[in-house]
Amino acid sequence: MYDHILISSDGSALAQLGVDHGLALAKLHGSKVTAVTVTEPLGGQFAFASDLWTPSEAEIAAYDAAQRTIAERILGPIQREAEEMGLTIETVHVPWRLVAGALLQVADDVGCDVIVMSSHGRTGMDRVAMGSQTAEVINRAKVPVIVVR
Repeated sequence: MYDHILISSDGSALAQLGVDHGLALAKLHGSKVTAVTVTEPLGGQFAFASDLWTPSEAEIAAYDAAQRTIAERILGPIQREAEEMGLTIETVHVPWRLVAGALLQVADDVGCDVIVMSSHGRTGMDRVAMGSQTAEVINRAKVPVIVVR
């Protein structure tokens, strides 16, 4: 049913539920997997909303190095687990992007036919205050999105 599954992870325990589900689905269908982690710009989501602070080149370099290390810690175990399951996997770290747009771009670029991710399931003011990258992916995706809670 699914030929190529995109699995998103931020390295959290909640995200691991989505990883586990996505890998099991890939095993069931013999699917290729692309595991993705996204690191936001220095300053997070607010980096796009304000010019109040401009990081130095040294701060940017240190941030980039730290984000690469974090991405390796997130993606390495997913890759090993997938390989142990006999799955074909590619890992992708997307730096300096907001999550939803980055996931959608990767899914489109590599031809995924389903996206698997987890969600906190926030509602009400928590969702308004925190935003929902999952909701944005669901609303904008060209392919089905499986949300694991």
